[in-house]
Amino acid sequence: MSTDTTKQRSGRSGGFSEEERAAMKDRAAELKKESGRGRGNKAAAEELDVLTKIAEMESPDRAAAERIHAIVTSNATDLAPKLWYGQPAYARKGKVVCFFRSGSQDKERYSTFGFTAEAHLDDDTGLWPTSYAVGDLSEEAEKAITALVKKAVR
Repeated sequence: MSTDTTKQRSGRSGGFSEEERAAMKDRAAELKKESGRGRGNKAAAEELDVLTKIAEMESPDRAAAERIHAIVTSNATDLAPKLWYGQPAYARKGKVVCFFRSGSQDKERYSTFGFTAEAHLDDDTGLWPTSYAVGDLSEEAEKAITALVKKAVR
């Protein structure tokens, strides 16, 4: 692909945006932490990292992330919290199944709750959503997230 085509598709003059560089830096730091921790403390330290990240979020992202953390950890006990590209995620055997992205950190108008290919969300239509915009979490939205998380780990 030519540089001109890349510039046209990305809408910028090449290279990574500040947000992309920050995400990569966060991920590198995560990997460095993972390699330096002992096995016994790793899960607790990773959950602490996630809770710290959530506490640093601006409102209303913080409230949504806290609620989603509670839903995932209580309904999918085999998923372990960890940071993934600097954001809260939940993994099984080290592979991320679902994640939360802060809208304010990503400079978007809404946050996102999404699933990776590790989630078992496939259905018979051959078409299924993998990410959801998150605003204020109504009781109905919380029920939908709970059902999706349970389906993802079946």
